[in-house]
Formats: sequence, structure tokens, C-alpha cells
Amino acid sequence: MQKQKVILAYSGGLDTSVILKWLIDKGYEVVCFLADLGQKEDFDAAKKKALSLGASKVYIEDVKKEFVTDFIFPALKGNAIYEGKYLLGTSLARPLIAKKQVEIAKKEKTNIVAHGATGKGNDQVRFEMTYYTLMPDVKIISPWKDDSFLKQFKGRQDMIEYAKEKGIPIQVTKKAPYSSDANIMHISYEAGVLEDPLYTLPEEAFQLTVSPETAPDKPTLISIEFKKGIPIKVTNEKKSETDPLKLFSYLNKVAGENGIGRIDIVEDRFVGMKSRGVYETPAGTVLRIAHLDIEGMTMDREVMQIRDSLTPKLSSLIYNGFWYSPEMELLQTMINKSQENVSGKVYLKLYKGNVNAIGRESPSSLYNAKIASMDEHGGYNQMDAIGFIKLNALRLKAWANRKK
Repeated sequence: MQKQKVILAYSGGLDTSVILKWLIDKGYEVVCFLADLGQKEDFDAAKKKALSLGASKVYIEDVKKEFVTDFIFPALKGNAIYEGKYLLGTSLARPLIAKKQVEIAKKEKTNIVAHGATGKGNDQVRFEMTYYTLMPDVKIISPWKDDSFLKQFKGRQDMIEYAKEKGIPIQVTKKAPYSSDANIMHISYEAGVLEDPLYTLPEEAFQLTVSPETAPDKPTLISIEFKKGIPIKVTNEKKSETDPLKLFSYLNKVAGENGIGRIDIVEDRFVGMKSRGVYETPAGTVLRIAHLDIEGMTMDREVMQIRDSLTPKLSSLIYNGFWYSPEMELLQTMINKSQENVSGKVYLKLYKGNVNAIGRESPSSLYNAKIASMDEHGGYNQMDAIGFIKLNALRLKAWANRKK
């Protein structure tokens, strides 16, 4: 009898290596998928390990550019930020990984996919919502929600013993007292010692940013050019970058060198609990501030107010795993319309953890210096303000009279 084939989202770490072997023990043919999202991993070593453990095939795909252009930049258009702080680096990556899994499943002529996300977190939702949307007849294997798996593995020590028994190579190194997840947009730190909200992540733990206190005493000056809400060029005194991936990578480097992009928050998971996370998002932090600034010059006031009212919903949809949904399509259509004239250049100063816009210019600017100037009339009749104020004061006068 032919074995059923499952596509496993694989990283090469302890959890997914154990899951790979466990699935094989269950009688599945396992095809592994590794997404290169910019994390610093030895993909060749992970592939060799998976094949040695019995995987029939291993797909490795470089999806960094697609991640930047099709996920990060569209989120940036809407200034997406969860609960006022989190720039959604992990949230944006998961639907891309799941999308690629589904593509591989179709290529391999199967409808079975698996992942290693736990039953307490957000990632399980992000993976599975994408699976169901892009492959409605999908069969999902989620071991951390499987009774037989949970009975066999109570925790990390059980997995280590299983790995030894099955000959799964594991690194005999001291486990970090927290977990981390990295991609080109950010790196996150959570769980372990960070579950104590009073615990401070030590300086040596940070990987993408220097401490603002030790950042250079001289500011870095750059400019970022936008076209319809998308960054198309970053320039410093020596060079320019226009390729989306190179542009983003450069901003990660220069912002990180200036200590920009760190946050430490307690956030609300979709599954109902609060969790504590520490994040580094250098390029995303700079781009969001620059984008907000060029919008101020080019976006109509009423359009901006409507778009701003949509940002919390957009951010929640991304965080909660609804990247592929009818409501997300609607929001993105509205946001794209709002960005039609958001083009121009923003000049920025990066200094010791801060990003300051110090100038901007745009061919589609709504700013008129003559009208706004305090030094000339500029075609604006100040006497018109008398009636404007009186009309707006009518309801206030009625309200005040009623209180007498």
C-alpha cells in the first residue's frame, strides 16, 4: 500500500526533527520544506539531516524578496502595527511559509501538510488559516494538538531522549533560556526567562541592533523615496539602493548600527492569553516613520482619517492569521487607493535609537507654502474664518445654553 505523503514545515531544530521522525514512524512519506526568509541558518546541513532521518525529499526556497515585496511592503502601506508597538515580523512570515507549503503539496499531489507550532501560540492559527484558505480540502497534522504525540512527549527532555533513541543528531549545547525566531524583517525573543515580565533581556542577546547608548555619537543621514506608498530608493552620502531586498537589507544594517528598532512588550495573543515579547525591527521601524511622514504631505485629510481607522483592523488581521481573507482583500484595495499619490522623498536623521524626519519633498504634494505662510495672504481670505468659526460654534453654544 502506498504511503500517504505529508509536506512538513521544517527548520532542522529539535522539535521539527523529532516531528519528522514521528511522522515517519506513523507510516507517512515526509517531504520537508525550508523557507529562507533571511534567518542565519545552514540550509545545506538541515537538508542533509532531514534526508538522513528519512525524508523522501527536501525543498529549500529563497523567499526573501517575495517576503519584502508581497508581505512587508503591503503591510507598510497601511502602517500596520499591532497594539501600537509590534511591527508584525513573525505574523507576516507565516502565511508566506504556509502558501509555499500548499504550492509544494499540489506539486507533490497530496493534500496533507504539517507544522510544529504549539497549541498555545498564534502561529498555529496563521499556518492553518492559510492552509484552509488556499487548499480547502487540506488535511492538517499538528502534533502539539495530537493526543498520541502529547502522551509521548511531555516536554523537551522527552524529545531529547527520543532523539537519542532514533539517532537524531542534536547539538549538545546549553539551551538558550528563551526562544527566538528570525527573518529579514525582525528577530523575536520570548518564552523561558522572558515569561517573567520583570526580567530584562541582557545586552549580549540582541543580534540586529546595538544598544542606543553605545551607538555612534554622529548621526547618520539618509533619504527614502516612495512611489504610491512603496519605498523604491534609499540614499546616503555614498550610494543608493533601489532593489527591494538590497534596500531593506541596507536599512536593517544602518538602523541596527544606530540602535533603532527595539521594543519590549506584553501583547494579546489571538488565542486569549497575554504574552511577553522582545523584538528587533530596524528597517521596518525606519520605513514606517518615513512613510507616515510622506503621507502627511501628500494624503488628503479625510482620506487619512478613514485609512487611520482601518490600521488597527489591518494589524489585527495580520497578527491573527487572516492574511488570506475577504476582509483583507477589501482593506488592501482601500489602502492601495489611499496610496495613489503617496510619492516623494523623506530625509531622515538616525541617531541613538531615534528616527527623525528632517525634510520632505513630493511632486504630488498638497502643501502650499503661499497659502500656509504667515508672511503673505497667498490667496487665502482670513475674513472667511469668521463665518467658519461661527458655524462650527453653533452646536457648542446650544450645548452651553442647555447646561445653564
